[in-house]
Amino acid sequence: MSSSTKDMPVLEHIRELRNLILISLMAYLIACVAAFVFSKQIISLFTEPFNTVESLVEKTLVVSTIAEGFVAQLKITVIAGLILSLPVHIFGIIRFVFPGLTGREKRILMSFVIVSFIFIVIGSYFVYVMIIPLVVSFLTGPYFVPSNVGFLLNYQTNIFYLLTFILCSVLAFQTPLIMEILLILNILKRRQIWRAYRYIVVFIFIFSAIITPPDFISQLAVSLPLIVFFFLALVIAKIFKFGEG
Repeated sequence: MSSSTKDMPVLEHIRELRNLILISLMAYLIACVAAFVFSKQIISLFTEPFNTVESLVEKTLVVSTIAEGFVAQLKITVIAGLILSLPVHIFGIIRFVFPGLTGREKRILMSFVIVSFIFIVIGSYFVYVMIIPLVVSFLTGPYFVPSNVGFLLNYQTNIFYLLTFILCSVLAFQTPLIMEILLILNILKRRQIWRAYRYIVVFIFIFSAIITPPDFISQLAVSLPLIVFFFLALVIAKIFKFGEG
């Protein structure tokens, strides 16, 4: 056998990696363009929660340098583009790590991309509507800030904080889907996960405590849906006999 024939699988693997990287970059650039086009609408969404802070010195966020608005818009574009293109990146990673998928497994992965996008939309809406108001209310409450002290909130810092918080939450809500895919591909075993479910639940609470402010309500708002999705993924795996062995 010639050396070129022996090297062919490696070359194909490298070529596949190159194609997946190009696809991810294209998806990210398209998502960034879309985020930049609608950046004003995105910014208005993330300035709205601060209007509920009663002790604001100014009812609008303030900037401290002339370049801050431009830098903030770039950061918003980068993070929003990553959130929107996240399903494509996850699909590419799974396909590269587990090559040689059958037609059925490829269809499962495509279904995962669709469901992942739906979870991103629902998760972002849930965090924005339910959790962010709790976060803003808690962090600006009298427990931390005396009632006679007003706020002069920086525009870039606070918008970036909320976007980063949504990104972390959206990434967290993708983990049950990733676990389900690994069960379908028989990479994970359902019995092993059942044995470790106590540790997983504790880890979910710890992770939720890290990414949320130190109040019990917002921690539960992130951890409880994650725990429900975790057990729902196991129930679905049991019904369809995924991850047996």
